[in-house]
Amino acid sequence: MTNRPLDGSSPAEPAEGPGASRRRFLRATGAAGIGAAAFATAGAGEAFAAPGGDRADAEQPAADERAAAAGRPSGTRPPVRTGTGLDRLPHPLIVGHRGAPGYRPEHTLGSYDLALQLGADVIEPDLVPTKDGHLVVRHENNITETTDVADHPEFAGRKTSKTIDGAAQTGWFTEDFTLAELRTLRAKERLPQQRQRNTVYDGRWAIPTFREVADFARKRGRELGRDVWVYPETKHPSYFRSIGLPLEERLADELRRTGLAGRNGRAILQSFEPSSLQRLAKLVDNPRIQLLSGAASRPYDFELAGDRRTVADLVTPAGLRWIAGFAHGIGPTTQLIAPVDATGKLLPPTTLVRDAHAAGLLLHPYTVRNENGFLPLDYRKGTDPNAYGDAIGWARYLYELGVDGFFTDQTDTSVLARQDFWAAKGVH
Repeated sequence: MTNRPLDGSSPAEPAEGPGASRRRFLRATGAAGIGAAAFATAGAGEAFAAPGGDRADAEQPAADERAAAAGRPSGTRPPVRTGTGLDRLPHPLIVGHRGAPGYRPEHTLGSYDLALQLGADVIEPDLVPTKDGHLVVRHENNITETTDVADHPEFAGRKTSKTIDGAAQTGWFTEDFTLAELRTLRAKERLPQQRQRNTVYDGRWAIPTFREVADFARKRGRELGRDVWVYPETKHPSYFRSIGLPLEERLADELRRTGLAGRNGRAILQSFEPSSLQRLAKLVDNPRIQLLSGAASRPYDFELAGDRRTVADLVTPAGLRWIAGFAHGIGPTTQLIAPVDATGKLLPPTTLVRDAHAAGLLLHPYTVRNENGFLPLDYRKGTDPNAYGDAIGWARYLYELGVDGFFTDQTDTSVLARQDFWAAKGVH
């Protein structure tokens, strides 16, 4: 998913005791400055499993408590039950948006690993295809900004111009490369001006396939002692179907191969195009979330079909009932819930949370970020758009409005905000 600033500016470690692992992680990554408190105060399912070696008489009550809690999620009571595995996840949910791109280049295994260590319940891979039909994980099929492809003279002739969803673009595109060719590239920071510190990791990680991310999530879940979910998005599905590389059938096949398919599979499916979710609903029974951009925008499949409805129509009670016919929730931009004026100052919230819940839909808005440029004016600190504002306060505000979770670039601050929210509600 794409999110603009509100002001318009722009190897696994050896097994060891969890306490030692946590301390070493903080030292090695500098996370003491970005999320040590998230580890120190993390609730159930958000940090590492408790150390072993306790006395047997102390262990038994804890074991009984864990067994009793196994059937219920952590946190507040969800206002909507989906009848899927989503109901077992903590509420509200924390989704590591492209991993932890506030601290690592997005859509890399390093980014996903950090998001999980900082407390994310779910990690989000965006999916685009290769020339030979493999699903790889990139924010866009244009990989100019997120890889070192421009530094590869052997691929200079692949640079081209295309029109994707009505927008002209120039660069290098995944559908013009085989998987073997993409494996020669390395990922880099997409926003180097705003997140300069992330550039130290440029070239460290390769472009992962969806299967690699799914396998990674299963492995890390075993190590962390909890289920790790994935939240794949089909990117530009109408465009890829038009060039003979449809996403939905490939994604359904990968979900089956990796054991993630089904109502209780550890995968939530999302798309900005309703027809993509409708196709997926016929292929696999995973929970589905309809993404919604700005109020005046239209899903691109609507554009192609001549459907004049906009997002503003889809967030009405009637539009939400229509979405509920094929999806379990919506993923709106935060401004559809908490709008701002021309200066970025918050306006009164809309009725979208109430209306979506009334239609039986969950809400997972996007994207919560720490930087001032992405925050409402009410939560900014100072005038530097790249400096951190009161992101914990902003996240807490969204929780108080009743969202069922959200996508975040900085998992640790969202974890802390959720802990504050849970404490205020008297739950954990």
